[in-house]
Amino acid sequence: MKSYINNYELWCNAGDTKSLMEAIYAKKSALVEDRTFLKDTTAGLGIMEYEDIYSLMKEVVSKVLKESNLDSFKNTLLILGSSVGGMQECEEIFYTKKCYTDIDPNRLSMNALTDYLVKEFGFCDARAISTACTSSANALLLAKRLVNVGAYEDILVVGADGLCKSTVMGFHALSVLSSTKCRPFDKQRDGMNVAEAVAVLLVQSMKTDNSIELKGVGASSDAYHMTNPNPEALGAISSMEAALSDAKLLKDDIDYVNAHGTATLANDTVEAKAVEKIFGKTLFVNSTKAITGHTLGAAGAVEAIVSCEVIKRSKIPPQTGLEDQENMNIKINKQSIDMRVKNVISNSFAFGGNNASLILGEPK
Repeated sequence: MKSYINNYELWCNAGDTKSLMEAIYAKKSALVEDRTFLKDTTAGLGIMEYEDIYSLMKEVVSKVLKESNLDSFKNTLLILGSSVGGMQECEEIFYTKKCYTDIDPNRLSMNALTDYLVKEFGFCDARAISTACTSSANALLLAKRLVNVGAYEDILVVGADGLCKSTVMGFHALSVLSSTKCRPFDKQRDGMNVAEAVAVLLVQSMKTDNSIELKGVGASSDAYHMTNPNPEALGAISSMEAALSDAKLLKDDIDYVNAHGTATLANDTVEAKAVEKIFGKTLFVNSTKAITGHTLGAAGAVEAIVSCEVIKRSKIPPQTGLEDQENMNIKINKQSIDMRVKNVISNSFAFGGNNASLILGEPK
């Protein structure tokens, strides 16, 4: 049995899916230079306009349900990927009341988000995955495997992370946070931009006229270091090769790589090395995080939606913010490319050497 993405929607710093794609093709970054999260320090961030992560999830999920072929989610499995779960709500309580006594530990977990959605929409069951920045990519990976073996016909995948001071301060402490808008794959890049988003995809066994097939999934865990990737790119290479094998595709079948591309010194060097090793200079590569920033646990779902849109629009997006490319052995385009896009690899890499690669494409 095959897996198809039949509907999706997101909300990020650039707005909904349509607004985000317009920003990506226009090279109009939605990142801002903020001084409210870090004391006396400027941080480049991707900040949304919304009430809270719960109401935003409800709004985006409601839109996907309304535009789907389902009347309800009563027979649908929910798989949610998040890096920080309910930390945003708990953090607000702490900073308001200056104590922990009013914080319910259950509201801090990933299950706080899934429990809310189950209560609102009546899913038949729910799972929460938290593997840092690969969380929602791994949620899509699990969804494909469950649909393929016939365990479920309908699975809703949600990637959700709200911006938290703890997250911003954590990346700042690691010295990987840029004070300006990030520049993936550029020699002068100086770090990433923490961001927030909610992204929702309906994965089904049924093919529709609007389907994008989730053809292959691959994962690896090189466990090289708590925060740095393997310098020889072994984990990134392994996850992409596993996705190709799962999709039963050759490297020449891929037209575009939506890179993890965080603009940190270590990630971009290693990911470029992995792409060079597998594909050489035969296909287009870029990172859309120059527009959205790094949406952490939501990134895999956000960029899966971007990949679906690239296939439907037959248009490779340009790399924003690139002036002086570091690795010249991969093909990074600074302008949009109009061409048929049959298959896309979308990469997500996380702390602890946790790697995930998704292949999305035109239905076979």
